[in-house]
Amino acid sequence: MYNEENVTIGYRDTAEITANTRVFMSRVFSWMFLALTITAVTSFIWAASPSLMGYLVKPEGGLSVLGWIVMLAPLGFVLLMSFGYQKLSAPVMAILFVVYSVLMGMSFSFIFLAYSLGTIGITFAITAGMFGVMAVAGYVTKTDLTRFGSLLMMGVIGIVIAMIVNFFLKSDTMGYIISIIGVLVFTGLTAYDVQKLKRIGSGAVSGAEAFRKMAIMGALTLYLDFINLFLFLLRLMGGRK
Repeated sequence: MYNEENVTIGYRDTAEITANTRVFMSRVFSWMFLALTITAVTSFIWAASPSLMGYLVKPEGGLSVLGWIVMLAPLGFVLLMSFGYQKLSAPVMAILFVVYSVLMGMSFSFIFLAYSLGTIGITFAITAGMFGVMAVAGYVTKTDLTRFGSLLMMGVIGIVIAMIVNFFLKSDTMGYIISIIGVLVFTGLTAYDVQKLKRIGSGAVSGAEAFRKMAIMGALTLYLDFINLFLFLLRLMGGRK
């Protein structure tokens, strides 16, 4: 499974470490932006085409078989990439990440049916701004954010449990509170994950197979931070059709 212990560390001078870190982080953000672009374009194409949406939704209502696959498959891809990290090659992981981005775009097409285009655009811009600020903060800060990592992950677990409970309660107030907490947690996770990836990049060997695989997994981590931050902000913004 992918973790920080997979990093190859050796003695190198400061200039080499700095250069490798910059290259690594550049790869991470390049993959992340590519994935977000694929997701955004795919979601817009599917939402704009009634015939394509017809593959995801039954005529009488409810999700079709393909619709359920699109909704559930992304989790399987994340687990496959995480637990298969050691065995999968970098090209295979890249393909999985791209396919995952397409599936996420297909599932996100439902957002266009629930929210106005203006709300989605404004929320995306706010998300990008918040993510950018916290990413820079995580990269440049000298404060060790490691101790906050476990607290933030506990927050994620708490959010998941609360969302499951609210699925049955259907409380708007509880949903609003969950969204606020979700924004705070994933805003913090953005800074924490960027700092963690910076540390990984400082110990990675540029050009190695593990270097490319870690960059993809790092991109997946930040992609999930961005997506979750966007979704929680979207729920707070409202603007449903």
